[in-house]
Amino acid sequence: MTSDGDFSDNTTRALNQIRRMIEKGNLPSDGRLPTERELSEKLGCGRRQVRRALEVLEAEGLLWRRQGKGTFAGQPRRPATEMAATIADKVDTLGIMEARMGVEPQLAALCARRATAEDVDRLRLLAERAHGASDSDYWELWDGALHRLIARIPDNPILSAAFDLLDTVRMDENWQHDRHLARTLKTKVVYHEQHQRIIDAIDARDANAARAAMTDHLQTLTDDLRRSMRETGEVHSFATEARITDKTSKRRLKK
Repeated sequence: MTSDGDFSDNTTRALNQIRRMIEKGNLPSDGRLPTERELSEKLGCGRRQVRRALEVLEAEGLLWRRQGKGTFAGQPRRPATEMAATIADKVDTLGIMEARMGVEPQLAALCARRATAEDVDRLRLLAERAHGASDSDYWELWDGALHRLIARIPDNPILSAAFDLLDTVRMDENWQHDRHLARTLKTKVVYHEQHQRIIDAIDARDANAARAAMTDHLQTLTDDLRRSMRETGEVHSFATEARITDKTSKRRLKK
């Protein structure tokens, strides 16, 4: 996967729109979703995008298909959605990463204590789907699904709400664009190895190792984003510029 992947085919947007549809309760009482063709027309996107989004939601365990009857949703309401809408334009890419560093390592540690064997199998499936993704857009979908499942398994309402807020904010197009530019064939391999270490620690029920592995993963992603933004000159706010400059200055002082 390279940074010139099919970024314009933003299935993440379709996924977000379907999530919102479910959250707002705009479905029949049985939770049945419209057909792929109907969703495509309603959302103004291609059926390929809709199919990918539904595939991710199904792998997350948030919807299921009944042969001959359709696709049904069981997505819990995410109260963070409205709050995220009010702060999305006030948070830059590196600000999101700072917040993720404060939340996701603890979720990984709790996940190690509470995950079932079935949960671990699902995590491995999502990691493999991300690794085998054919383009940047698809990789983002499966990577997000993996992190969402790690956040959902601990079943801690407060941490879950914090993660949902972060997850919703990172649907912003600037975030998606920055992630796309930072992603290369080399980083894809590194991220997959790091995902495996996180899941192995969860499988071993080693909370400290899971926390450390998630911290290492997020730090690597932060460094890659910072490097990419410097190389491309894609700095979206003064706050982002300050974070990059501060990090660079600290490294020079250490030398």
